Amino acid sequence: MTATLSSTTLVVLPNATQRPQRRQRILPRVAWWVISVCLAVLFLYPIGVMLSQVGPSDLAQIFDSRRGLSVWQSAGNSAFVALLATGVAVVVSTCAGYAFAKLPYRGSSIAFFITLITFMIPFQAIITPLYLVLRDIGLQNTLVGVALVIATFNLPLGIFLMRNSFAAIPSSLEEAAQIDGATAFSAMWRVMLPVAVPGVVSTALLSFFAAWNEFFAALILITDQKLYTLPVSIGILSADANFQLDFGLMQTGVAITVVPCVVVYLVLQKYYVAGLLGGALK
Repeated sequence: MTATLSSTTLVVLPNATQRPQRRQRILPRVAWWVISVCLAVLFLYPIGVMLSQVGPSDLAQIFDSRRGLSVWQSAGNSAFVALLATGVAVVVSTCAGYAFAKLPYRGSSIAFFITLITFMIPFQAIITPLYLVLRDIGLQNTLVGVALVIATFNLPLGIFLMRNSFAAIPSSLEEAAQIDGATAFSAMWRVMLPVAVPGVVSTALLSFFAAWNEFFAALILITDQKLYTLPVSIGILSADANFQLDFGLMQTGVAITVVPCVVVYLVLQKYYVAGLLGGALK
């Protein structure tokens, strides 16, 4: 800053180096806005294309049960599979994550590493053994069998998230509960679990989305048409007798399938983001 002194007033003139500093403060904001707008267009454009294909005639055909498939019944089957798979994944992931984080034993790191390795196993590669196992135990062509298969493949990610969520909690809370006479399970249920709610919600949301949108497992493991889930029914309804795909019906079915996921995510997004960040930062 330079100053010019006169007999009456003191005039402060801006220095030439102040303008580049203002530009440096403005340019990052402009860059972030440009990047945000580009990402918004990138993600919203496919949604706009999908919704542009939805019409009243397509909705009428989707909900027409004369072809032997009921969308409402299929949605109920998907809800049952998604809720059961989510419940199993959350319970098992919570117990296993707490054990890996707060109850270490000899070889626990190796066991956790082996659990994470299962991420590398493609689900499609072992669908035949899974089909045979479910047939032998009497769960083939049942919604319970499909839910257990989906929950099993969601366990590695759920255990990873819950293990990091419990590891981020100070051990002093657990020790204080044990001093008061709480067992390991009681300390986990009453003290640790309320603090790890974001991790539980993240595990539940990811498991629910995977189970709700699962197509391949339901198509292979279920042969009864009345037990088809919503993605399978939409795929069948979108194809005609010549096996040609009607993209209007397909996009309408996809829009219907997305609605519950969007609603659930908007309700629980605060906990979902906190759970993912907590696991990533640990």
